[in-house]
Amino acid sequence: MSASPAQAGRARLDIADIVRAHRAQLEILYPLTPEQKRVLTDIEQCRTAVLGGHVDHCPSCGYEHYAYHSCRNRHCPKCQALAQEHWIEQRRTRLLDVGHFHVVFTLPAELRPLARCAPYVVFCALFLAAAATLLELGDSRLRARLGATLVLHTWTRKLTFHPHVHAIVTAGGLSLDGQRFRRLRRDFLFPVKVMGKLFRGKVLHILSEAYAAGLFAHVQLLHDPAAFGRLVARVSKLSWNVYAKAPFKKSRHVVAYLGRYTHRVGIANSRLLDVTPERVVFRTRGSGTEALHPVEFLWRFVQHVLPDGFHKIRHIGLYASHTKLAAARALLGMPPASPWPQRPSYEQRLLELTGRDVRRCPICLAPLVALPLPQPSARAPPQATAA
Repeated sequence: MSASPAQAGRARLDIADIVRAHRAQLEILYPLTPEQKRVLTDIEQCRTAVLGGHVDHCPSCGYEHYAYHSCRNRHCPKCQALAQEHWIEQRRTRLLDVGHFHVVFTLPAELRPLARCAPYVVFCALFLAAAATLLELGDSRLRARLGATLVLHTWTRKLTFHPHVHAIVTAGGLSLDGQRFRRLRRDFLFPVKVMGKLFRGKVLHILSEAYAAGLFAHVQLLHDPAAFGRLVARVSKLSWNVYAKAPFKKSRHVVAYLGRYTHRVGIANSRLLDVTPERVVFRTRGSGTEALHPVEFLWRFVQHVLPDGFHKIRHIGLYASHTKLAAARALLGMPPASPWPQRPSYEQRLLELTGRDVRRCPICLAPLVALPLPQPSARAPPQATAA
């Protein structure tokens, strides 16, 4: 597949081209939600004339470049880079200058079918249980209120469905009486088995309450009245996986690391290695690759479309309270948090990140002028018939 004019200079292969070629077949073979259909439409139209745009014209040398608008969908692989950089700049002004642990809470495979059928409910349970686990252990074992940022991911490197929450957690916290900051000076946050058991209990409690409230009434696999009880009994015997890394020592490393997770989508165009009408080949981990039929590739991709209104990034503890965060900063000898940085223009941010000034002509460096897109010429009137 060759890049279209709107994609010149970008990745050679584009998921949008796969969508255009195989979406119709996908919708015949698989039932898609309205959210999934909208994401596919946005990806198809992103940076094309359908969304409008302008022509960058150089009055000096005549250079012209067609610039089309982005769809700005959070699932689009072409629309997240600048949003991610701005988010990182904002969080840098709030991050405490202490070590941070990376903890991953994973939903067991036995609950993934339920998550597919009721994603909003199950993903909320995953977030609430992970947050409650961290805060409860911080209060009981450290006698301190932790701060954490949580990010939901639903994919593996092979694009399979695998919901899990990444948590970046302060190595210590504000003492419960608010008088000092308790630093954690060990290489682990809490024992992972303790976190796993507590996390399991909280998820199952939240899901049981949701079931009692009728939030799974539409889920066909639970239509048997005994099905939910059997599911809970089975997963309650499992050892739930909670993974924790040693802490980052410097806050700047935390920001850079966290930025890899916050605005990432299931797969980026840069991971595509080969696209034909029969297969899509993409990089997985290291030198590994995965080859799928294009329709199967798209089906895996849309599994990671989040429900409307669902927030995939959440802050808890110190990072959710301006007052407690200010107290922690003061106790750590840090200055008050600066105001949120203003969002720079697209052109300014691109210049800062790449050194490329899209406001100037790449040929002669003269300032460019934005002109409206040319309108399609009207059809000429029919010629008069000879008498």
